[in-house]
Amino acid sequence: MGVLELDYSQYQTVYNVISFALASMLATFIFLLVVQGRVLPRYRQALVISAMVCLIAAYHYYRIFNSFEGAYVAVGEGSPATAMNAMSYVLVNGEGFNEGYRYVDWLLTVPLLLFETVAVLALAPQVRKSLLLKLIPASALMIILGYPGEISSDNMVRGIWGALSTIPFLYILYVLWVELSRSMKTQPAQVRKDLNGLRLLLLATWGVYPIAYLIPQLGIESAGAFVGRQVGYSIADVLAKCLFGLLIYKIAREKSFADDASFADQEIKAAPSSNTAS
Repeated sequence: MGVLELDYSQYQTVYNVISFALASMLATFIFLLVVQGRVLPRYRQALVISAMVCLIAAYHYYRIFNSFEGAYVAVGEGSPATAMNAMSYVLVNGEGFNEGYRYVDWLLTVPLLLFETVAVLALAPQVRKSLLLKLIPASALMIILGYPGEISSDNMVRGIWGALSTIPFLYILYVLWVELSRSMKTQPAQVRKDLNGLRLLLLATWGVYPIAYLIPQLGIESAGAFVGRQVGYSIADVLAKCLFGLLIYKIAREKSFADDASFADQEIKAAPSSNTAS
């Protein structure tokens, strides 16, 4: 999949945003592994899952990057001063940009994102199981229903599958806002505030995906729509995985401090010495 031709700026925009997303995923993965000891053991599962999300995404962005780089070849003429403006990139005959990598990534990482949200709360096993049984199947269904529309060039087909994918998306939002709110009442005040921010981040970033998905139906030319989708998906991925993972770490730290005063004192005392050592 891919448009037949991109100009120089369009190609460079997609190339650079995919590279940025790949670097962000790798950096966040390493950070979340390094800080495992900065939270209590009961919250480390959430950090491990968040690190897994970033590692899975980094692998798929590596594949996306290679797919994009291999799908287009530079053509054009001009003097050195005008070569860049004259250059364009055309789709290699018989090749294509594989959009499927994104959907495989989302099929794996979106359920894990929801799992880590529930895991960091350290809820009672029955409550946790009930939330996961609602959230994870719905998230998988949302991704599966969106893919046929993504690869279709027919706007009507794209719209139908997009509408079907929206149904589980809205159900997930309902569970996060209504049912998870009940579980949040037992959390410390600062944790409740951060969890609310976490849900708002999910809403804001997940809201970018359907907008990017619908760009071809907004009358934007094919090359512009392709670039808009890749930029929208990549930026939303960085926010929904990297920034989300950092917020999970912040919540895990706050809950660790609230649960164990001696751990909090140890971490607070260690901070000045660490700064001095550096």
